[in-house]
Amino acid sequence: MAKKPGTNPKGEFVFFDVVYDDGSQRSNRRVPAELLGGLDKDEPALGFIMEQDREIADKSGRATLKIESIARVGAKPEKMMKVK
Repeated sequence: MAKKPGTNPKGEFVFFDVVYDDGSQRSNRRVPAELLGGLDKDEPALGFIMEQDREIADKSGRATLKIESIARVGAKPEKMMKVK
């Protein structure tokens, strides 16, 4: 059954674009907004996305890809967080 419009809480998730070292990209990866902010800003998003990737890889039987960078959807390119 479909939800009524306006019943989905706004600001519950923050979306990120993820670029992997093989050049592939996954868009709109959801990260709970409560993990972000404070002194760490978007740093916790990387760990959350890496954990998601591990779970997906375990279920699919494929190896995880190394993340090259992540950026909030709609953020300016200079705000992209490069992974070391």
